Amino acid sequence: MLPITVPLNSENPQILRVRSVGPEPHHGELAFGELTFPCALGKSGISRRKTEGDGVTPVGRFELLNVYSRPDRVQLDPIYLPHDSLIQNAGWCDAPDHPCYNRPITVPFDDSHEKMWREDRLYDVVVVMNYNMYPVVPGAGSAVFFHIARDGYPPTAGCVAIYPEHMQQLLAVIKPGAIMQVEG
Repeated sequence: MLPITVPLNSENPQILRVRSVGPEPHHGELAFGELTFPCALGKSGISRRKTEGDGVTPVGRFELLNVYSRPDRVQLDPIYLPHDSLIQNAGWCDAPDHPCYNRPITVPFDDSHEKMWREDRLYDVVVVMNYNMYPVVPGAGSAVFFHIARDGYPPTAGCVAIYPEHMQQLLAVIKPGAIMQVEG
């Protein structure tokens, strides 16, 4: 099973700012210092109210906890955040009534879950955000990640997604305690 880092709650964190831009609710922009990148957001846009399966990217400040990557596809430059390689049986529980809700699990798994080892490359690099993690509230949303975007930035299921080269740039400079601030 994949490890999860406990939040640092740093007093002076690095801030990655995310906001919606343009006429489509899923088109966003991520800004960090002098860097600004387009990003994909949830199909339902950004909202203060998030529930399981609603397609919303939640508003808030979420510490970036862990980085997982596919070792067969990605060689990350040295990074500061805790990093682990994904394994083929890695999953994430999205069953609100299960005790493992919004936690990594091993597949096969009897309840609803998401496979982390994917063919579509979205999780070739995935960063776990401290959304609904400490504590977990059943039904408030799970697997809200920062991951790789599809070409053209189509909507996500509620995550924030950027192109691989932009992810590499960010991971080279962000440090433990960094916050993704989703503005709505």
